[in-house]
Amino acid sequence: MGIDKFQETVDKGVTLVDFNANWCAPCKAQTPIIKKLANIYQDRAAIIEIDIDEHRALATKYMVQSIPTLIIFKDGKEIKRFVGLQTETTIKKNLDDLL
Repeated sequence: MGIDKFQETVDKGVTLVDFNANWCAPCKAQTPIIKKLANIYQDRAAIIEIDIDEHRALATKYMVQSIPTLIIFKDGKEIKRFVGLQTETTIKKNLDDLL
Protein backbone atom coordinates (compact mmCIF):
# COMPACT_ATOMS: atom_id res chain seq x y z
CA MET A 1 0.00 0.00 0.00
CA GLY A 2 1.37 3.38 -0.98
CA ILE A 3 1.37 6.42 1.27
CA ASP A 4 -1.44 8.08 -0.73
CA LYS A 5 -3.72 5.04 -0.44
CA PHE A 6 -2.82 4.67 3.24
CA GLN A 7 -3.74 8.30 3.95
CA GLU A 8 -6.96 8.01 1.94
CA THR A 9 -8.00 4.97 4.01
CA VAL A 10 -7.04 6.48 7.37
CA ASP A 11 -8.82 9.76 6.58
CA LYS A 12 -12.29 8.20 6.45
CA GLY A 13 -14.06 6.32 9.21
CA VAL A 14 -12.37 4.06 11.74
CA THR A 15 -9.05 2.45 10.84
CA LEU A 16 -6.80 0.14 12.85
CA VAL A 17 -3.18 0.17 11.68
CA ASP A 18 -0.82 -2.59 12.80
CA PHE A 19 2.82 -1.55 12.40
CA ASN A 20 4.91 -4.72 12.44
CA ALA A 21 7.85 -6.60 10.92
CA ASN A 22 8.19 -10.20 9.78
CA TRP A 23 11.19 -10.80 12.10
CA CYS A 24 9.29 -9.67 15.23
CA ALA A 25 8.02 -12.54 17.42
CA PRO A 26 5.30 -10.50 19.22
CA CYS A 27 4.15 -9.25 15.79
CA LYS A 28 3.77 -12.84 14.61
CA ALA A 29 1.65 -13.57 17.68
CA GLN A 30 -0.46 -10.44 16.98
CA THR A 31 -1.11 -11.35 13.32
CA PRO A 32 -3.85 -14.00 13.86
CA ILE A 33 -5.73 -11.59 16.11
CA ILE A 34 -5.49 -8.81 13.51
CA LYS A 35 -6.68 -11.15 10.74
CA LYS A 36 -9.64 -12.30 12.86
CA LEU A 37 -10.58 -8.69 13.60
CA ALA A 38 -10.34 -7.83 9.90
CA ASN A 39 -13.04 -10.45 9.25
CA ILE A 40 -15.20 -9.30 12.16
CA TYR A 41 -15.03 -5.61 11.24
CA GLN A 42 -14.78 -5.92 7.46
CA ASP A 43 -17.83 -3.73 6.78
CA ARG A 44 -17.34 -1.28 9.66
CA ALA A 45 -13.63 -0.50 9.99
CA ALA A 46 -10.51 -0.71 7.86
CA ILE A 47 -7.70 -2.84 9.25
CA ILE A 48 -4.26 -2.36 7.72
CA GLU A 49 -0.97 -4.14 8.38
CA ILE A 50 2.16 -2.09 7.68
CA ASP A 51 5.60 -3.72 7.57
CA ILE A 52 7.96 -1.09 8.97
CA ASP A 53 10.88 -2.42 6.93
CA GLU A 54 8.94 -1.87 3.69
CA HIS A 55 7.31 1.41 4.75
CA ARG A 56 9.91 3.24 6.82
CA ALA A 57 8.44 6.63 5.92
CA LEU A 58 5.09 5.73 7.49
CA ALA A 59 6.76 4.31 10.60
CA THR A 60 8.75 7.52 10.93
CA LYS A 61 5.73 9.76 10.29
CA TYR A 62 3.78 8.06 13.08
CA MET A 63 6.82 7.84 15.39
CA VAL A 64 6.72 4.06 15.68
CA GLN A 65 9.62 3.14 17.96
CA SER A 66 8.61 -0.34 19.12
CA ILE A 67 6.61 -3.07 17.44
CA PRO A 68 3.97 -4.17 17.27
CA THR A 69 2.40 -0.73 17.47
CA LEU A 70 -1.33 -0.52 16.86
CA ILE A 71 -2.92 2.84 16.13
CA ILE A 72 -6.65 3.45 15.87
CA PHE A 73 -7.65 6.43 13.73
CA LYS A 74 -11.05 8.03 13.29
CA ASP A 75 -11.49 10.35 10.32
CA GLY A 76 -7.74 10.89 10.07
CA LYS A 77 -7.11 11.61 13.75
CA GLU A 78 -5.13 9.28 16.00
CA ILE A 79 -7.47 8.21 18.80
CA LYS A 80 -5.59 5.41 20.55
CA ARG A 81 -2.13 3.83 20.41
CA PHE A 82 -1.01 0.48 21.79
CA VAL A 83 2.58 -0.73 21.94
CA GLY A 84 3.26 -4.44 22.33
CA LEU A 85 1.10 -7.51 21.95
CA GLN A 86 -2.60 -6.75 22.56
CA THR A 87 -5.52 -9.06 23.25
CA GLU A 88 -8.48 -9.38 20.94
CA THR A 89 -10.73 -8.13 23.76
CA THR A 90 -8.72 -4.93 24.24
CA ILE A 91 -8.69 -4.09 20.56
CA LYS A 92 -12.38 -4.92 20.07
CA LYS A 93 -13.43 -2.75 23.01
CA ASN A 94 -11.55 0.22 21.62
CA LEU A 95 -12.89 -0.28 18.08
CA ASP A 96 -16.45 -0.76 19.35
CA ASP A 97 -16.24 2.47 21.34
CA LEU A 98 -15.67 4.36 18.07
CA LEU A 99 -18.24 2.60 15.89
